[in-house]
Amino acid sequence: MGRGRSEDFAAADRTAALNFADAAADSGVERIIYLGGLGEGTSEHLRSRHETAEALASTGVGLTYFRAAVVLGAGSESFQTVYYLVRRLPAMVTPRWTTTRTQPISIDDVVEYLAAAAELGPEANRVIEIGGPDLTTYGGMMDEMANAMGRRPPVRIRVPLLTPRLSSLWIGLVTPVDTGVARPLVEGLSTETVVTDPSGMEMFDIQPIGMEEAMSRAIAEMNEA
Repeated sequence: MGRGRSEDFAAADRTAALNFADAAADSGVERIIYLGGLGEGTSEHLRSRHETAEALASTGVGLTYFRAAVVLGAGSESFQTVYYLVRRLPAMVTPRWTTTRTQPISIDDVVEYLAAAAELGPEANRVIEIGGPDLTTYGGMMDEMANAMGRRPPVRIRVPLLTPRLSSLWIGLVTPVDTGVARPLVEGLSTETVVTDPSGMEMFDIQPIGMEEAMSRAIAEMNEA
């Protein structure tokens, strides 16, 4: 997504998803399990994730479409962005998106949901929204991360005119996250990523861990990397 690519990542996503769906249908695959994102905003990143799900279902193969907010884990670009901002900056200029609500979920819980879905029948051919037990904002997530690091939460100076482009350039300077990846991610941060339909989660015997524990696990992974 944006990393060193000149072409439209959304178009590349659609093409890959359609090819995969065709191959799955030809091979007799009964169901595809796909992890996308929560949120109904206008950002290209979030829209592309939803279009990918539609493409995967286009050939008639069953689809379990998981939709999650920020995944708390060392391999998550969104998590890494927040991690390096908090780790490197005692104070930061922050745009309006730091007040956007989100419902982060541990990567361990996400993997557990994905694995458990394979054991379900046709009732799992649906959209399943997943999130952790804690509702927060991106600014609140920064504070929780600082606490987990044993650091004082960074001072945040809100600047409402900081655009996604400027935010992505700033993130590119302060963190190792690629600027081309950061921009579509930042554009999506103005959209709430909160579970509005918990019925899908109720199909599983899974109790997601809280943000504090999830954050501590993810930070330990980052520190070991």
